[in-house]
Amino acid sequence: MQITLNGRPLDVAASTTVAQLLTQAGYAGRRVAVEVNQEIVPRSRHEQHPLAEGDRVEIVHAIGGG
Repeated sequence: MQITLNGRPLDVAASTTVAQLLTQAGYAGRRVAVEVNQEIVPRSRHEQHPLAEGDRVEIVHAIGGG
């Protein structure tokens, strides 16, 4: 199925969860905020939140600096 990730089309498996997408996109283990269709998905729900055809996903990660 196709979703939009950070403004770009991306093909993912039909049963992909937010957690699986984070791994696939290289964000696993990072502190990120995830929004699906303009709604925040809490970290505690990443494993259970399935993605659907046409979902618009935004992933934002904090970058520390000094």
